[in-house]
Amino acid sequence: MNKKIIECVPNFSEGRDMNVIDQITSQIVSVEGVKLLNVDPGAATNRTVVTFVGSPEAVVEAAYRAIKKAAEVIDMRHHHGEHPRMGATDVCPLIPISGVTMEECAEYARALAKRVGEELGIPVYCYEKAAFTPQRVNLAECRSGEYEGLAKKFTNPEWKPDFGPAEFTESVSKSGCSAIGARDFLVAINYNLNTTSTRRANAIAFDVREKGRKLREGNPITGKVVKDENGEDVWVKGSLKGCKAIGWYIEEYGIAQVSMNVTDISVTPVHIAFDEVCAKAQARGIRVTGAEIVGLIPKKVLIDAGRYYLTKQQRSLGISESEIIKIAVKSMGLDDLKPFDPKEKVIEYLMEDDSAAKLVKMTCEGFARETASESPAPGGGSISAYMGALGAALGTMVANLSSHKPGWDARWNEFSIWAEKGQILMEKMLHLVDEDTAAFNKIMDALGMPKESDAEKLARVEALQAATIYATQVPLQTMEVAISGFELVYEMACKGNPNSVSDAGVGALALWSAVQGAFLNVKINASGIKDRTIAEDILAKADKIAAESDILRDKVLTQVNTII
Repeated sequence: MNKKIIECVPNFSEGRDMNVIDQITSQIVSVEGVKLLNVDPGAATNRTVVTFVGSPEAVVEAAYRAIKKAAEVIDMRHHHGEHPRMGATDVCPLIPISGVTMEECAEYARALAKRVGEELGIPVYCYEKAAFTPQRVNLAECRSGEYEGLAKKFTNPEWKPDFGPAEFTESVSKSGCSAIGARDFLVAINYNLNTTSTRRANAIAFDVREKGRKLREGNPITGKVVKDENGEDVWVKGSLKGCKAIGWYIEEYGIAQVSMNVTDISVTPVHIAFDEVCAKAQARGIRVTGAEIVGLIPKKVLIDAGRYYLTKQQRSLGISESEIIKIAVKSMGLDDLKPFDPKEKVIEYLMEDDSAAKLVKMTCEGFARETASESPAPGGGSISAYMGALGAALGTMVANLSSHKPGWDARWNEFSIWAEKGQILMEKMLHLVDEDTAAFNKIMDALGMPKESDAEKLARVEALQAATIYATQVPLQTMEVAISGFELVYEMACKGNPNSVSDAGVGALALWSAVQGAFLNVKINASGIKDRTIAEDILAKADKIAAESDILRDKVLTQVNTII
């Protein structure tokens, strides 16, 4: 079962005083089970976007504490900024990440809203998936009139808060009102324009945002608004579904921007939105110089963008993840205004456990010296997996070189497909480098279990057997992955750049060594399995793969030597 994880991205109405911001975020990190991922203050907007993740209960508690502190240290009576807002904690969305449904997230949001309203006396609207009525699904509707319009808004029965006071009291005048909800992942991105005109930035925003603009007679700006048969305004839809956008001028940068929320990246990927804004801007004589990601993004956003732009260039997609992301960053100008570090902006990277030392993170020299040390791990199993990774890497290299070979432009996609397969194989083998060492450590942990009582002895024996079986299955998996790599190196030996055919041959030798080395580990570990039915089944599979690797190695080398 997946661990339950949700993300919370509260927006606080303070982006200039780091002392105030630190007081709020300190409340978040005080909750066990929560990881603070990002704090992104904006001076011009006078707003800070905070991102943290954790178990649902821990995240809800951290959000409550942060909302409480924000109401204490932010006075909305004196707040001004470029971004629409209505409270010290303006919005507080909960977002399902893993093991949690949207419906569950909505219930957590409503529970948080109830507690904030009742215990803190802050008016709350529940929005998006947590909304109680269709009218309150849209955040813009909940926030209409902003802080300055709250007193009047509360007098309208249709806009009575879902929780908390419905009166503009002295306390509410200081804290303002909050919107708490549950939503899908939202990407906030600002497009930088080579103009200072807010009006033109707005025009581009209206061109692309799903809501579009009001239809007018004659002049599209000053003309009379067209009404339908019911007397309602007629709207002309924008070109991007699931996107909200406005134009504004940012004094800090001295430029106008189109500020956009992409609310559904499966409907409108960020790179498609970027290209569309560029096209609409160009049609108005304006150029997009780059873009600014606000807050954090899933890795998928950059990977999909990088692959999209590589495809447009007819370049191989079978390159490293870091290179694909680099292409995305440069293609959309994400480093236009300031440096863009994926390690600080991508959720998956920020959630990585840096406490666990990984062999694959070592330098080549460090890995070799660690292997040569007195430590029993890494041993032959990890080395075998690493040789397999090198074999897959060589096959991938030949594919990429072939994809980029002059005169072979029409075949770029053919080799790109092979390079992508090679990247997948390499990643699997690299994972097995550390997995083999982890399997060995499980055996050592089992051996270290107490064995005083009969119950302890039984538990120790059972744990040791489970660890031994696992330690046998891991090198078998290394064999299975490595053997699948022969298809790649053979195809490259036959069809790839002939100048690199020897590299395909070395790749075959590395894959063969991976298979045979892992086979030795399978055999020695299987000898410790008491259930011989399980042991013999694993050995039979391994023996078949080992024999097949001899045939495939010779097949590749024959082809290599023929070309040489």
